[in-house]
Amino acid sequence: MPYLGGEETVRELRRALSNPNIQSDPLRYRSTVLKVIRAMSQGVNVSGLFSEMVKACATVDVVQKKLVYIFLCSYATLNPELSLLVINTLRKDCQDPNPMVRSLALRNMTNLRLPSLVEYVEQPLTAGLRDRAASVRRVAVLGWAKLHNLQPSSDIDAAVVNELYNLLRDPDPVVMVNCLRALEEILKQEGGVVINKPITHHLLNRLKECDIWGQCEVLRVLQRYRPQSEEELFDILSLLDASLVSAHPPVMAATLSLFLILCSGLPAVSLAALERVCGPLLAACGSGSREMRFTALCHIQLLLRSVPGLMGAHYKRFFCGYAEPDYIKQRKMQVLVELVNDDNVVMLLDELKGYCTDVNTETAQAAISAIGCIGRSYSDRCLEILTGLLGLKQDHITSAVVQTMRDLVWVCPQSSETVCFALDGCEETLQECQGRQALLWLLGIYGERISSAPYTLEVFIDGVRSEASVGVKAELLTATMRLFLCRPAETQDMLGRLLHYCIEEETDMCVRDQALLYYRLLHCGIEETRKVLQGRRSDPSLGVLIGRPAEPISQWASSFNTLEPLRQGTLNTDSSSRESPEHVASKLEPNVDFCDTLDCGHIESVLPDGGAQHSGSSREGLASSNVAPLNLSLSPSVSPEEFERLWLQRHTLHSEQGTEATEEGEDCVWIEECIRCRVVPHRSPQSLQAAMQLVNIQTLAFTPPHTLPWRVFLYTHTQHTRAASTPNTTLILGELLYTGEAHQKLGAQEGTTEEDVDAKEEVEAKVEELERTQDGKEEIKVTLKQQPRDAEAVEGFLSILSSVLDTLSSEKA
Repeated sequence: MPYLGGEETVRELRRALSNPNIQSDPLRYRSTVLKVIRAMSQGVNVSGLFSEMVKACATVDVVQKKLVYIFLCSYATLNPELSLLVINTLRKDCQDPNPMVRSLALRNMTNLRLPSLVEYVEQPLTAGLRDRAASVRRVAVLGWAKLHNLQPSSDIDAAVVNELYNLLRDPDPVVMVNCLRALEEILKQEGGVVINKPITHHLLNRLKECDIWGQCEVLRVLQRYRPQSEEELFDILSLLDASLVSAHPPVMAATLSLFLILCSGLPAVSLAALERVCGPLLAACGSGSREMRFTALCHIQLLLRSVPGLMGAHYKRFFCGYAEPDYIKQRKMQVLVELVNDDNVVMLLDELKGYCTDVNTETAQAAISAIGCIGRSYSDRCLEILTGLLGLKQDHITSAVVQTMRDLVWVCPQSSETVCFALDGCEETLQECQGRQALLWLLGIYGERISSAPYTLEVFIDGVRSEASVGVKAELLTATMRLFLCRPAETQDMLGRLLHYCIEEETDMCVRDQALLYYRLLHCGIEETRKVLQGRRSDPSLGVLIGRPAEPISQWASSFNTLEPLRQGTLNTDSSSRESPEHVASKLEPNVDFCDTLDCGHIESVLPDGGAQHSGSSREGLASSNVAPLNLSLSPSVSPEEFERLWLQRHTLHSEQGTEATEEGEDCVWIEECIRCRVVPHRSPQSLQAAMQLVNIQTLAFTPPHTLPWRVFLYTHTQHTRAASTPNTTLILGELLYTGEAHQKLGAQEGTTEEDVDAKEEVEAKVEELERTQDGKEEIKVTLKQQPRDAEAVEGFLSILSSVLDTLSSEKA
């Protein structure tokens, strides 16, 4: 036979198909048809054999029919006129006594996908719905969906739709599931198949008869049903209970998704369901399929957003195996960061430390970043590990460590001393651009604490002509300017050389414009330069609380068992995407619900001595007044950096606008209030955080207990709906401040009159009188910033905050 690939091949096959001797021999005829299919699969254009292949389908050989139908379905759109010739054969096969032939004919009749043949296909499909063989009914049901997809603008006969609804009670489970799929496609514009109570209970009772993907399809469709009573709801949950712990991960995931949607108003039931699926999810993490393991890890991360300690007892199951793919290792590290606590932090850090020397650089950098995330809560242990990694003198490890240290000191300034001490000499190992940028940022911010900072910058400046990275040059300019402000004598000469090069010789316009900006800024004076380059930083006495706030389950329930979790939560291990924290903070993506409310161009100062002061009586009157209900939410979240930027706008705007910024229609309001409560300043930050999160108030930072002044920073989003109006959403930032001035003054008097017995007795009498008059309560100053302004929301928030503090203070300290 000629080489497959030319016209000679097609001519040879045509002669063979037309040869009467071959046609009379069934085996040789089938072999020739098989050669045509083989040539077609190898890319040879055999469409010219269409008429010969139409003749070949008139046979009783089922195998030959299948081969011919494959050919006809592939080339029918190229030969629509000749395709009419095969219809009679297909319709005749639909009457064949063999159910396999009938189902094969129906399937390929709908697979021709020719609008001109629709009128010939409808009658066999209608008859197929009533066929006695289940295999024929399966094909006929899906055939109506294909027919609708071929002509979506045409309407399917109502009698056919009713017939499909009747087939939902077909004894064959595959026919039932295919009916659901077909009705979903046909009734897509009407919202899909109608799910009522009888259909719901029928599908649930037959759920175990379906295969894995059939069960998933049924469970997906049932998400649209809403039980009419709580009793019916629990009946449905009882029927789903066995599927919730199914050994098949797809069935378990689909069942849990349905559970969460049905129990959206029952958080306790949703939490119990999450606890029950721990076992199946952990089993899926040990699956032999890598894709299954990765998907299970992504969904576990989703669950941990609402129940952070859900997998805490099984943290060893997320230790990485040596032969596992890198993407699974990195996901496991993300889960380990979520599971860290006081009991396992040492073991988890030792495990992550071992991953830092992985042969894959991305995995090693991901491990270092994970240690940095844990360092926000356990900075001393993590900094010890990071400092030790600098001693390895490996470029990619040193680069990742320096970037992690930069991110860590931005969030936890109290660790800056250790970081500054560890940076000495690491510039010799750094080759990556992002690592050098991070080092320059640290030298600029903490240059006054690093003795070798000017000499390190001088090395960078001497080699600036050979520097290829624009980002390094820009960071070098900023770092040198900042170091000049605190160590001018050592930096003046090198700053001049750097500015001269960047202005006169640099070809990149961004670097040149930045140098010109700094040069002209210096002409304005040192104080003006200091205001621009040395803004306020976080108070080193503040520590970021452990973890992120627990999200309500309803916030992510709709994305469970979809592809969305696979795209979320990726750890930022790509060094090329990590920038200085101050640059990242200024690139927040716009959000309709959040950023649009942050325009503080107009601010009203409402102080205690003003007419807008909120008193305790006003809050008490709020409960009895007829106001809209207030809801608090933690979404969208506010990062510590964003909170600091927004909070510090108060000082900037007040200095620019003075005290006259109280016009009507202003969008931002500041409120200062005093709340009296017992012993709250002496409670642990974790207790306060837990109490606040119960009412959706997130505590961002705190000072240690028994430290004066004691302060806590927090935020929340308020939402309430007035009659016949859309919901009003506001952002509230807050500070709780306790100075303890009264007790400090009495303590000072007691110390100065220690030898005077009469004076000491007088001091003790004053303390007793103070405690008696205040009923053991202490005064906490509350400062709030609201955007946009909403007096009712502020009143409601203050009432909730006061209730939380009173409840917390009523417990035993």
